[in-house]
Amino acid sequence: MPAARQKIEHPIPPTYDENSTILILGSFPSVKTREYGYFYGHPQNRFWRVMAALYGEEVPEGKEERRAFLLRNGVAAWDVIASCTIVGSSDSSIRDVTVNDLRPILSGSHVERIFVNGRTAEKMYRRYTEPMLGIRAVCLPSTSPANAACSLERLTAEWRALILE
Repeated sequence: MPAARQKIEHPIPPTYDENSTILILGSFPSVKTREYGYFYGHPQNRFWRVMAALYGEEVPEGKEERRAFLLRNGVAAWDVIASCTIVGSSDSSIRDVTVNDLRPILSGSHVERIFVNGRTAEKMYRRYTEPMLGIRAVCLPSTSPANAACSLERLTAEWRALILE
């Protein structure tokens, strides 16, 4: 039996502080991430491996270690979408979008650049958020397991070129 379309509210608060200089936005947390309770909680998502390689650290394990890793490296994280109807974790099924208000992050930090993790986040950001903020976001290749054609090495190299320029 196929998964039913559900209206879901984003369950994870943003991670940022006054030292954050970049903001990385996903689209909306997957079922596994929502169950885990923190960003990129699906074990096959390569976000944490890429970030560890960029910053020359061990891959953080556990929610608090991951949060501390982001803050220590000046990275803010959240998602573009605050709520939507979705089937499972399928980005292509996303409808009835309400976006997160990024202004508290921008006013409470030193974020200078915004990045989106993958094409769905880019599409949602461009449609809903960019007109509101007037700030362009740079699209990073998706770390999702659905982007399996892109190796970890290639992802890391592309993220490094864009983020650490």
